[in-house]
Amino acid sequence: MTTMSRTHRYAIRYAAAEIRERCRLEERGVEQVAAAIQAALPTVHPLEAWRLALGWQRPRTIARIAALYRSRGLRPPGLSSAMLCRWEHDADAWPSLDYVEALCAVYQARPDQLGLDRGVRLAVYHPSAGYSASAADACALLAPEMMVTMTTAAGLPAVRESLQLALLAAGTATSAVVDQADEVTEHYALNYSRHAPHVLFEEVYRTRGLLTGALALTPAEPVAAGLRRSAGWLSGLLGNAAFHLEDLSGARVHLTTAATCAERTGDSRLAAWACGAQAMVARAAGHHETALNHAERGLALAPSGLPRAQLQAWAQAPSLAALGRAQEADLALADAARELEADPEGAAPGRYGFDSAEYRLHEAEAQRVSGRTDKAMAAAESSLAACTPGTPGWAAASLTLAQAEALSRPGDAAERALAVLEQHPPARLRSTARARLADLTASLASVDTATVADLRERVRALPPAITIHGTALA
Repeated sequence: MTTMSRTHRYAIRYAAAEIRERCRLEERGVEQVAAAIQAALPTVHPLEAWRLALGWQRPRTIARIAALYRSRGLRPPGLSSAMLCRWEHDADAWPSLDYVEALCAVYQARPDQLGLDRGVRLAVYHPSAGYSASAADACALLAPEMMVTMTTAAGLPAVRESLQLALLAAGTATSAVVDQADEVTEHYALNYSRHAPHVLFEEVYRTRGLLTGALALTPAEPVAAGLRRSAGWLSGLLGNAAFHLEDLSGARVHLTTAATCAERTGDSRLAAWACGAQAMVARAAGHHETALNHAERGLALAPSGLPRAQLQAWAQAPSLAALGRAQEADLALADAARELEADPEGAAPGRYGFDSAEYRLHEAEAQRVSGRTDKAMAAAESSLAACTPGTPGWAAASLTLAQAEALSRPGDAAERALAVLEQHPPARLRSTARARLADLTASLASVDTATVADLRERVRALPPAITIHGTALA
């Protein structure tokens, strides 16, 4: 594999961008642009030349291949930037037939155009061609419990209206209405990441209003207790959404309401989760001692298994790391791993905002804050591999990895962050992503390259999540 300095890599990218722009003005096609790049830059492999001709960064290629696999009902492959980099630069590294077909599909190119026809005979690529049998067999179908159908934006108000209809049909709150309210709450929790925070906030707020109205009619117990419990979880969701909209004071109000409802109904899991969320808000404000107090109070209430693991990884470990107590943070993460392993459903995705991918994300954050860059990068890469490209979890893992890469690989870090901005419009960027982007650009302040300058300008131009008039981004 040819070893290149970072300066040389940046020079290639810059020169390729200039060639692409010149060819674009001359209305040349991708194949002609790739040929022009190779003519001017003889060290560039055809596979890399084609990507540069498209103007893509490696994360975009990876995301497109993952989307292609998912469109055919297949699990996305474990392709990484490092693998793609090897195929582009190492004459002895060779992608499998599965990856050759996928690269041809997303680049809309033939194998010979990408330099991937050596030693194999492939049919001429046609955009409508599917995968070979070997490619399909190499990717296991998703388990039914992992195949969550996407809920459209129109589906959210429909769910709320179904609950409203149930209340009207019953004439008053009943145990059946309480059961439906629980289903609605679980629906919002499982689909939280599929919608922009302000969209979900509005729907959850309206749904909670329905329960508030039903409670005002003073139904008999245990119906009233059930309504209060659902209202508590909805308040927790409101707090989470407010936090992701950078409304810390609003988040604290909603989470306090969630904690009050939990105490009134004896819901220990809600009480523990509310403490964890309060720790998250306090940590974002830089109040790490307060965050740790919230975390420890939540741990005293949390049931064993996933709920306890969530408090340890999400609330306790990051707070300890921020206070410079790295060894205690390690112990908290180790305890969380044991709790997840012992829980028969600990690996299930979407369990109210926590799964193994998020565990690895919080581990990466704690290791990075503790100054253990290599461990942070390994944990972030593990989290990234477990995430669906384009989701908020993928963005969080990508940006955490970029933060860890900033000093040693600033170009890769900037490219990774730009890939996140490409896939996430400002309205979908959570406050956590914005904070990571701000931290990353600060870390790259002394780096003077076109890629970093582009990232710096993109971050600077981001509009606020909530305008000065109190309106959320559409």
